[in-house]
Amino acid sequence: MKFNDIERHKQLFILALPMILSNITAPLLGLVDTAVIGHLEYAYYLGGSTVGAMLITAITWLCGFLRMSTTGLSAQAFGKNDDELNSLILLRGIIVAFTIGLTVIALQVFYLDIALSLAGGSQQVQFYAREYSAIRIWGLPAALANLVILGWLLGNHKAKIVLWLIVATNLINLLLDLLFVIGFGWQVKGVATATLIAEYSGLVIGLTLIVAHFKQKIVGLFTSTQHLIERTFEKSALLSYFKLNRDILIRTLCLEVCFIFMTFQGARLGDNVVAANAILMNFLLLISFGLDGIANAAEVMVGKAKGQGKQVNILSSVNIALFWTGIFALVYSLLFYLGGQYFISTISSIPEVVEYAQQHMFWIIALPLLACWCYLFDGVYVGLMQAAVMRNSMLIATFGCFFPVWWLLKDYGNHGLWAAFSVFMLARGVTLAWHYQRHRYAF
Repeated sequence: MKFNDIERHKQLFILALPMILSNITAPLLGLVDTAVIGHLEYAYYLGGSTVGAMLITAITWLCGFLRMSTTGLSAQAFGKNDDELNSLILLRGIIVAFTIGLTVIALQVFYLDIALSLAGGSQQVQFYAREYSAIRIWGLPAALANLVILGWLLGNHKAKIVLWLIVATNLINLLLDLLFVIGFGWQVKGVATATLIAEYSGLVIGLTLIVAHFKQKIVGLFTSTQHLIERTFEKSALLSYFKLNRDILIRTLCLEVCFIFMTFQGARLGDNVVAANAILMNFLLLISFGLDGIANAAEVMVGKAKGQGKQVNILSSVNIALFWTGIFALVYSLLFYLGGQYFISTISSIPEVVEYAQQHMFWIIALPLLACWCYLFDGVYVGLMQAAVMRNSMLIATFGCFFPVWWLLKDYGNHGLWAAFSVFMLARGVTLAWHYQRHRYAF
C-alpha cells in the first residue's frame, strides 16, 4: 500500500489522461453549443435550447448506470481474463440501451408534454425547448448504446480508443453545429440536428473500433446462435445485472432530480437567470468531467484489483487517486478564479446574462474543492460494484441536504439554489468517504 509506488501513479495517468481529455470534450462542445446560441439576439434561444437539452440529457444521465455497470463488470472480467463473460457484458448492455431508447421514442409525446409543463419558463423558452427535444429524442438509442460502448472500452483498459472515439464524435457535432446554425441559420433546430447526427455517427465508429481491436476475443461467442442466446439471456446473470443497475439507477435518479430542479427553478426565476445558469452549468460539467477522468481510472484499477482478489492494490489505487483528485481540483478552482469573467463574456454577448453569471461565479470557483471527493469515491464504488452504498449516499445528500437547504435559503433566489447544490455535492463525498474509511479492509 505504498504511496510512492511510481508504477501505480503511472498506471493511473495512462488511464486517466485520455479520459480527462475525452471527458472535457463533451462540456467543451456544450460550451460551443451555448456560445453559438448565446450570441443570437434573444436570451430565450439559449434558455429554450438549455431546457430542451436537459429533457434529453435527463434520460441519458438517468441511464448512466449503463456506462457505470459496464465499466465495473468488464473491468472485473478483464481481471479474471474471462473473454466470453466480457463480450456478454457488452452485448447485454447494448440490447438494454436500445430497448430503453426505443421505448422513450414511442412515448415521446407523453414525456415531452409532462416535462415541459413541469419546466415552466416563458412561452418562447417553451417553444424552442420543444423544438430542440423533439429532434434530439430520436438519437436516444444511439446515445445510450454509446454509453455502453464507452464503459466497455474503459473497463478493458482502452482509454486511448475512448479518447479518439469521443473526439471524433464531438468534432462531427461541432462542424455540423457551425454549418447548420451559422451557415444555414437553423438556430435551435440546427444545434439539435447536429447532435442527433453525431450520436449515430459515434455509434457506428464505436462498433467499428470494437470489431477492429477485439475481433479475436468476441468471435467465439457468435459461433453458435443457440449458445449466444442462452448466455445472453441467462436468468441468474440478468437478475444480477438488473439488481446492480437498479441501485445505480436510484442513485442517478436522485442526481438527476437535483440537476433538473436547478434548471427548472432557474427557468421560473426568468429567462436571463436560466441563460446565465446554462453558462455556469457548462462550467460545472467541464469541472466534473475533468475530475471524472481520475475517477474513471480509479474504477478500472479498483475493478481489476477486485477481479484479481488483491486488496492491497485496491487500497493503493484509492490513495493515489485521492491525491491527484485534490491536485486537479485546486487547478480548476484557480483556473476559474483567474479567468471566469473572461470565459463568461466569451460565451455570451447579452449584457444582462453576462452580468448575472458573473455575480454567481464564486460558486463555480468553490465547487471543485467541495465536489471532487464525491466524483472520486463514485469511481471507487463503481469499480467495487457496491452500488447500494452509492445509492444510500445519494439519497442522504438529496433529501437530507439539497432540498432542505434550498427550502431554508429560497428567499436568496439563485444564490440559495447554488448553495443547496454545493452542500449536496459535499455531502455525497463525506458520506462515501466515511463508509470507505470504516470498511476499506473488508473489500
